Amino acid sequence: MGVIREFYYSCIRDYIEIISEFVSNNYFQFKQFTIHQERCAMKVCTDACLFGAYIARELFGRQLAPGNILDIGTGTGLLSLMVAQKTNGIIDAIEIDGAAAQQAKQNFEQSPWNNRLNIFKTDALLFNPGKKYDCIISNPPFFEGDLKSGNKKRNAAKHDTTFTLEQLLSVIGRHLLPHGFFGILLPCQRVNLFVEIATAAHYFLNGQLLIQHTGGHQFFRGILFFSHHNTTIIRNELAIKDENGNYTHNFIELLEDYYLNL
Repeated sequence: MGVIREFYYSCIRDYIEIISEFVSNNYFQFKQFTIHQERCAMKVCTDACLFGAYIARELFGRQLAPGNILDIGTGTGLLSLMVAQKTNGIIDAIEIDGAAAQQAKQNFEQSPWNNRLNIFKTDALLFNPGKKYDCIISNPPFFEGDLKSGNKKRNAAKHDTTFTLEQLLSVIGRHLLPHGFFGILLPCQRVNLFVEIATAAHYFLNGQLLIQHTGGHQFFRGILFFSHHNTTIIRNELAIKDENGNYTHNFIELLEDYYLNL
């Protein structure tokens, strides 16, 4: 019954996301920048915002100044902009889709940090910047083998039909400095598999944040940090809302510097 229930919820989530593609705003206004998204298959979503804020806090805590940061599969440029708001890093963003790359370029140019944000319209497997990075971040294609929509661009953005997790690790391996770390956002059903393949590639899990809608729901996303250093794993959990439907303290703490209404 558990498998059937999860499949049912997966279908409902995909249906909601397909519908939202047609009714969602063409832009998403944050406190210090705007994300235009009408040309991107994947729109701004809560878990991506949590990932951006969590990565930015991690970078701020590590005091990478200025630091070189690589965003693989930037889409609208959301993660890069959230990180740019909190750090002094130089951020290179890769996007293979031409329309999305142009959209990210627009979002970068209109932001207060346009001098530190660079967009590259290229395949990550062919990217050759001539330098390595202190930090690499990625919100990669989700749901390998799960239900797909009829939208090819959405499938390429949301599923690993064009870029697998193994390929992502290969790209990271070519571009990450020995002392660097990388962060990734994954659906929870992919977390254990990714930890296995990352471990086989000689990376250590350093940190993990599991995200759930409320305390009564199952975890649906995982934010993971890896490096070549074997440290104590810091494990945290975050519920987006409490039992009364209000944002939790932890959610507000992460996103209050970004969301207009927090």
